[in-house]
Amino acid sequence: MRTTLPSRALNLGAPGSRVTRLELFYDLVFVFAFLNVSTLTEADFSPQGLIEALLVLSLLWWCWSGFAALGNILRADQGVMPVLGFGVMAAVFVLALSTDTAFHENPGGLDGLFVFACAYTVTWAILIATLWSTVPPDRGARLRSLTLTVPMVASIALIVLGATLPQRLFGSDVADAVRIGCWALALLMEYATGLLLSRTGWRLRSMGHWAERHALIVLIALGESVLALGVGATNRHGRPVTATVVVAAMLGIGVIAALWWLYFDVLASRVEQILHGVRGPRRIPVARDVYTYLHLPLVVGVILFALGLERLLGAVINRPEATAHNAVGGLDVLVLFGGVVLYVLALAAVELRVSRRVDLVLATCAAVLVALIPVAGQFPTVVGLAMLAGVTVTTVVAQLAARRGARRQVRDLIQQEQAALEAAANKWRRQYL
Repeated sequence: MRTTLPSRALNLGAPGSRVTRLELFYDLVFVFAFLNVSTLTEADFSPQGLIEALLVLSLLWWCWSGFAALGNILRADQGVMPVLGFGVMAAVFVLALSTDTAFHENPGGLDGLFVFACAYTVTWAILIATLWSTVPPDRGARLRSLTLTVPMVASIALIVLGATLPQRLFGSDVADAVRIGCWALALLMEYATGLLLSRTGWRLRSMGHWAERHALIVLIALGESVLALGVGATNRHGRPVTATVVVAAMLGIGVIAALWWLYFDVLASRVEQILHGVRGPRRIPVARDVYTYLHLPLVVGVILFALGLERLLGAVINRPEATAHNAVGGLDVLVLFGGVVLYVLALAAVELRVSRRVDLVLATCAAVLVALIPVAGQFPTVVGLAMLAGVTVTTVVAQLAARRGARRQVRDLIQQEQAALEAAANKWRRQYL
């Protein structure tokens, strides 16, 4: 890939680039998109609704991944990139607005299915066109880039076809099934495209940017769980705040804090440090697997947990009998516990991918939570949440005990790097400012 571009309209990133404030601003629209999917799923809480929500989340994640890759190659806050970024932001916002009609058309107004497909198409049209502007003019580089572009164009075409044809050819139920099939196939094609990256000459310009970008989106997802907890706690419809509500809220915060700790205390920094030491073509498959693929279940797990948490707290508030017996259904418990299980298993998979080591603490946590799913449904709602909080907090304590040496090493390296960066920055400021 070229190190210079013919115009100042696009400026390549550098190996030391970090996430810009503008990229954080762009992510606000994805916050809305994730929150909207969660809210709409809560309104249509059923197995089919969950499947549809997972498909939409996977599409949104692929859009976000392409956007993150663009910010890794080109400086997001220079040249024409802010304008292009705002274009993507607008398209994704429309995508989020039309989420509720992505599978089921509502009468009146625009054709929501087609609006969703068009917004998705516009998003990727901007991303693909901008990424192509960075491709060297030689024939070999363009052929390699076509290897990535053709499957993406085909998947977009499937999204459009799924939004326009099934309802014209089939009845309602069959049309929904065909549409889900089209979208699932499109997602399969898109995520399979990532397997071709190492053969196309693709390179990450900044490993630090890539790692930080994904850590921040996990933080955003965890923030959404706090919002879900707050929405559930304030949606009282005139009911008073009871001790049960306070206890449930504190337990929810305890789980969220444990999830934060399991990712951010050591793992996120350790993975970044390891990948900084992997250079050349070998870095792409590891970075792709760890961040593009395995961070998807991380984010989805948090969103599912947030959905379950909101429903659970709403049940505690609006159905006080929840203190005496379980007031939520089996699907609620499955989503609440299953989201955390998915998150923990994704963390274990990340650890396995970068170090080829099975984290027994995380594996045990996932196994215990799976075993508790049928049990939690037999107890009062708050007791089930207490079980979840107890297991996750215990897992954090066990991790601290088991990984004491590795934690100290990772944190020492963080402090050394921070001191070196601050010294270099101070030297530059004294010289030029």
